[in-house]
Amino acid sequence: MREKNPFISCHLCPRECAAQRTNSSSGFCREDANMRVALADLHFWEEPLISGSHGSGAIFFSGCNLKCVFCQNWQISQDGLGSRVSVEKLAAIFLSLQDKGAHNINLVSGSHFTPCIAETVSLARRNGLVVPVIWNSNGYESVSSLRMLDGLVDVYLPDLKYFSDELAVRYSGAPSYFATASRAIAEMFRQVGAPVIKGGLIQKGLIIRHLMLPGHLNDTKKVLGWIATHLPKTVYVSLMAQYIPMHRTDNYPEINHRLSRRQYDKALAYLLDLGLENGYIQELSAADQAYVPNFNLTGVTEP
Repeated sequence: MREKNPFISCHLCPRECAAQRTNSSSGFCREDANMRVALADLHFWEEPLISGSHGSGAIFFSGCNLKCVFCQNWQISQDGLGSRVSVEKLAAIFLSLQDKGAHNINLVSGSHFTPCIAETVSLARRNGLVVPVIWNSNGYESVSSLRMLDGLVDVYLPDLKYFSDELAVRYSGAPSYFATASRAIAEMFRQVGAPVIKGGLIQKGLIIRHLMLPGHLNDTKKVLGWIATHLPKTVYVSLMAQYIPMHRTDNYPEINHRLSRRQYDKALAYLLDLGLENGYIQELSAADQAYVPNFNLTGVTEP
């Protein structure tokens, strides 16, 4: 008996929008069943244990199941930029990045294409891909979709954006974000376990990112507290200060400004008090549009 095409009446993500994505109709993610990519290149601005000295082989997928008003990648997540790629072409892109010296293949915001990406990773492995595969996501994912990646993804790199449902709905249009993302992160940890580091580079494990929003220190503390309570203290936490008021933040004056040093330092002190053993912090100077990728289809449209 043939398995049902997952893009028919799509339930891949927590939205469960039931879109008929096989007939070129888009789901909530703004994408049909055909993978689209906006950039495939070496990326040097991830955490050091990901970017290393040669860069991370980052693949930025078009579309997203969130609607973040402060999205730095809005051109591809919400505005449709990107070029269609087949499973075979994407597998070849993986191998090309590996040949260029990439320490890993870093799949950015691909959850709405999970079945296709799982097939791509399997093909690339058969064709010689040996570097770790990283799943870089917004955390708003279903456990059933993540299980399609079990044994294929080596490192999970999810965001844990919010504890408060009110904030999640206001800024990302994501009801039940924390309940959903925390279940997803538990599944990610089940699959990959504690971090394995070799030569200063992560080979396997979980890294959780949290981007601080200005004025919401208490929400950050609740996110960090959950991590410390529900996961081993050895899990990596990246406390990010790179928030830039952009995209649609003009309509949200309470976050239409930079994060203050005082708030970030308080969050950092709280993280240390929790006893979390591994992590990364940022200088506030990281909040610079110079670090936002140029989505010019590099690595995607070349023959």
